[in-house]
Amino acid sequence: MIFFLTVNYNSSHLIQKLINSFPDRTETNYKLVIVNNSQEDVSLNALQNEFIYIIHSQKNLGFGSACNIGIRSVFEIDRNAIIWIINPDAYLPPVHFKDIVAFFNTHSDLSILGTIVYTLQGKIWFAGGRFFPAQGSIVQTDLLSQSDRDYVSCDWVSGCSLLLNLKNFRSCPYFDHNYFLYYEDLDFCKRYTQQGHQVGITKRFGVIHQPSSITNRNIFNKIKHSTYSYLLTLHKYSPRTIQTIRLIKLLLYAIILILFKPQVSLGKITGIIYYFNNLP
Repeated sequence: MIFFLTVNYNSSHLIQKLINSFPDRTETNYKLVIVNNSQEDVSLNALQNEFIYIIHSQKNLGFGSACNIGIRSVFEIDRNAIIWIINPDAYLPPVHFKDIVAFFNTHSDLSILGTIVYTLQGKIWFAGGRFFPAQGSIVQTDLLSQSDRDYVSCDWVSGCSLLLNLKNFRSCPYFDHNYFLYYEDLDFCKRYTQQGHQVGITKRFGVIHQPSSITNRNIFNKIKHSTYSYLLTLHKYSPRTIQTIRLIKLLLYAIILILFKPQVSLGKITGIIYYFNNLP
């Protein structure tokens, strides 16, 4: 069984496009779980049917915590399932779901698998992630274009399109609830890699994504959350000296931007303050 999992935040029209990209259900057995982070989006209810299950949260929990609700609900139903976490502003190119099941049967050691992600123009948006804690460097890099292998090992994969092989987890996997948005996928991969799980990226199947079509609605909040989450990640994994250097650079950059991009500047400063007020 494949369970698709997406998080809604006033994006039911985008989720409808995602649903339209699914193949006929006679091909393989799959369901879609939607965790609704925006109760005011009443149009979402019209999407529910026998293979689409909607879970309503009481408030906007952020991406990771909302995913946790969906992951836990699937884990309680089928601990051998494959969960495909996918952004609401993404959709599938033609794909045979039986190929996905066969992929995990062949590579049963993989616990976390990211897929290649394309833009609407067909350009590669994500094809692998590297993390260098000693430098505080988090980068996206193309690990797939020069490889013909089924998958390539990497440090982290994007939560835009991330598959979980549940049977490899003794307990229910979860995102750190301290992240509201951004870098929760890196932390997720890092934590489970430390526990012995394997993380990979593949181009055997992928998604088409409209980057930041939701988060760009509010630049201030986008920058605030990304700044806080970046500092939290350094706090968890990087040396103290690197944390301090990166923090000073962020603050200086925010001061420089205040005359040219005030929303970006204030977002960075607010994210820094929020970090200090909410250290785990």
